[in-house]
Amino acid sequence: MHELSITESIIKICSEEACKNKASKVKSIKIVIGDLTGLIPESIQYYFDIASKETRVEGAKLIIEKMPIKIECRNCKAVTPIKRGIFACPKCNSDDISMISGNEFYVDSMEVD
Repeated sequence: MHELSITESIIKICSEEACKNKASKVKSIKIVIGDLTGLIPESIQYYFDIASKETRVEGAKLIIEKMPIKIECRNCKAVTPIKRGIFACPKCNSDDISMISGNEFYVDSMEVD
């Protein structure tokens, strides 16, 4: 259910940016969602279709790019993707790792008229 408030924030941010830039309509919005966020793209799309009615973003194409979880091993220096819930280096099995990607959530770009 937290997808609703997040989607409302996306709509607000994009509407405000469109207004600042004197755009009458937003044609598309690209967002990036990391696999670790737990956000469900289908739910965001569903809420977007409903909550964007009668706003500058109504009818905009929502483009959702999912970012995989990637880690860097401090032991062997390998940078590799991993599956959610497995937090060890697949090369050397060390758990001394740092996250490179997977926590992202942001509006990357938007196209306006």
